[in-house]
Amino acid sequence: MKVLCVNAGSSSLKFQLYEMPAEISIISGYVEKIGAKDSFYTIKHEGEKTETKKEIKDHAEAASVMLEELVNYGAVENLDEIRAVGHRVLHGGEKYKDSVVIDDQVLKDIKDLTKLGPLHHPGNIAGIKAMQKALPDAVQVAVFDTAFHQTIPKAQFMYPVPMKWYEKYGVRKYGFHGTSHKYITETMQKKLGKEAINLIICHVGSGASITAVRDGKSYDTTMGLTPLDGLMMGTRSGSIDPSIIKYMIDEGGMTYEEVDEALNKKSGLLGVCGFNDNRDVEKAISQGDENARLALDMYVDRIDRYIAEYYLELDGKVDAIVFTAGVLENGAETRESIIEGLSPLGIKINHEVNDAIASFKEITSGIITAEDSTVPVYVEPTNEEVMIVRDAYRLSE
Repeated sequence: MKVLCVNAGSSSLKFQLYEMPAEISIISGYVEKIGAKDSFYTIKHEGEKTETKKEIKDHAEAASVMLEELVNYGAVENLDEIRAVGHRVLHGGEKYKDSVVIDDQVLKDIKDLTKLGPLHHPGNIAGIKAMQKALPDAVQVAVFDTAFHQTIPKAQFMYPVPMKWYEKYGVRKYGFHGTSHKYITETMQKKLGKEAINLIICHVGSGASITAVRDGKSYDTTMGLTPLDGLMMGTRSGSIDPSIIKYMIDEGGMTYEEVDEALNKKSGLLGVCGFNDNRDVEKAISQGDENARLALDMYVDRIDRYIAEYYLELDGKVDAIVFTAGVLENGAETRESIIEGLSPLGIKINHEVNDAIASFKEITSGIITAEDSTVPVYVEPTNEEVMIVRDAYRLSE
């Protein structure tokens, strides 16, 4: 059967169609700048990529364009072949510990949780409604970014704030990138032949988080109430002194909204050196840019700190450290810098293997540490789309 994966953002709709249970990707695409006059969409099919400029006013029209192209490209003969749709949803709060078939109550809960995902949930909801209308006979499934982290113990997910904040308002660490961390956990369980596995998973792309996995379950993670917490990222600050917010309002004459936008969209690598893409940062370093060097040093330092912290949380019993997502699947120099910072733990790099691995090279995964390294470090590509369609397929069955 054919299962569609949908990831709807505030002004975008990303999709991928799979043949299940074989997990074969048939076609994928990305509608961007929904609601703008310069909107466009990209289709990737049989190794060919085509881009089409078309004004797309809302998510319903984006869904219509997507489904029309599935037929045009011969990915389906008719839309009835699509039996299930898996939707990436940012926040499931404490209620959803697993993916779930979407009904009226689930949709209401997602709307209620918009207070915890104000940037993402309006797009998520628009995508769900558009697909419900376009494919009324398909099973619609919500796959929550937070679900995998619902096994984190209370001592790890609580903040040291008034208990009322948690009990009445739900202030706690929820964690994100859960679909990716779950995929890597299951992949490593198969690879190492061990269910009760202990891992430190570093999902570092434009957004970034690290998760400690204990006995095959999420035990701690760097992102918190929102995805702003934890690591320094492409445009997000990560963890900072919260008093900086009031200080910049008082001293910088900024509004709260301006500070919030700056911390989410104008900080991180971008804020320090002017580049948010790791490739541009490394290029600037090679040209002698001191701020780029500073930015990367800060970036790597924070990754090393959390790895060391989680190494202790796991009592030093770590089966593997796993590097995944865009930056760490491809950035050999950044991987090397991180591992050099872990040398006090006895972790040593294999330069030759590290330099040979990237998503655009012949070798895309493997162990990049030396044989006498205390903990092996793996590069392992993530695949959130596969996890989403797996759950949609499972629940539709």
